[in-house]
Amino acid sequence: MKRIAIFGSTGSIGKSTLAVIKNDLFKFKIITLVAKNDYKTLISQALEFNPQFVVIENEQYFELVKTALENTKIKVLAGSSSIIEVAKIKYDLVVSSIVGFAGMIPTLTAIQAGSNIALANKESLVCGGNFIIEEAKKNSVNILPVDSEHNAIFQIFEHKNIDLINDITLTASGGPFFNSNKNFNQISKAEALKHPKWQMGAKISIDSATMMNKGLEMIEAFYLFPIKKSQINIIIHPQSIIHGLVNYQDGSTLAMMSLPDMQTPISFAINYPNRLKISHKKLDLVDLQKLEFFAVDENKFLAIKLCKQALEAEGNAPIILNASNEIAVDKFLNDEISFDKIPLIVNETLNKIPFKKLDSVEDILITDLQAREIAKNLKI
Repeated sequence: MKRIAIFGSTGSIGKSTLAVIKNDLFKFKIITLVAKNDYKTLISQALEFNPQFVVIENEQYFELVKTALENTKIKVLAGSSSIIEVAKIKYDLVVSSIVGFAGMIPTLTAIQAGSNIALANKESLVCGGNFIIEEAKKNSVNILPVDSEHNAIFQIFEHKNIDLINDITLTASGGPFFNSNKNFNQISKAEALKHPKWQMGAKISIDSATMMNKGLEMIEAFYLFPIKKSQINIIIHPQSIIHGLVNYQDGSTLAMMSLPDMQTPISFAINYPNRLKISHKKLDLVDLQKLEFFAVDENKFLAIKLCKQALEAEGNAPIILNASNEIAVDKFLNDEISFDKIPLIVNETLNKIPFKKLDSVEDILITDLQAREIAKNLKI
């Protein structure tokens, strides 16, 4: 049995991972479940899967979780320090799906413990970049991408023909505003949260609406695959059927296709190198009839342009980009700014902090705090 920890078990990726695991409980054993605030779902998951450890990051819910699980042998922990402690345990696989920058240090700690990573927390590579990759190499750890686009590229990327790869393409649904002519300063929170294809949490839904999510995925792809920055493309594909393409120099293009359901990439990542048989609706091309593709309008979706600039600069730029975006999204969700101000806050924060090369993980943490403070105080 593969011993698994899920960091972010109550989010959409965590729930989908547990749904996949239920297809074959003889292959997997849940050792640890980690959640931030959703203690009710965490309790339910713990009672169903009987892990050794559960961690609720928000300590005010500790007694509620502990009381609910007092008749089990499950050890209940609380606080961010406890997440780091359970990350030090060596598992066969850690599903890293904590939202945002908060997931980077637990992911890095798990890598240092020798656990393979099913990575759904793109911010780990956006911010940790070479530090994460070098630690993975040092500890002989596999990083298996969970995001549908990177998972698609992972499945069709021919390392034996790497010199013959021309480029790769990540597809984007375009979010709820690809075809919208509505002024971005008039977009409501409810409209921005309503993704046309995927059921996701609030933060990633807003990132998809601004297309920041796709820009962050572009940066993540640079670290996941042995390619140059110029070899990463993004196109809009509203049907979300083709998730990624690899273009070869002989004129061949390999594409990975599936219905937009995260259980497909998750099942491949957690059981790699083998596939799982899961209860999932299969793709019917006749029923679909057509697939569409469009170029990205970077004037409309400024976030893509900002991500390209941050990737080109490297150093502290991706950390500033990510931190200021997290603050800007929070401001929008808390009705402090309009939707159009999200990328403007990111751009202004990038302009206020001088470029710096990163020498340590400590540099990343300092940069993150600095960018958040500036973004919080910006009046745009």
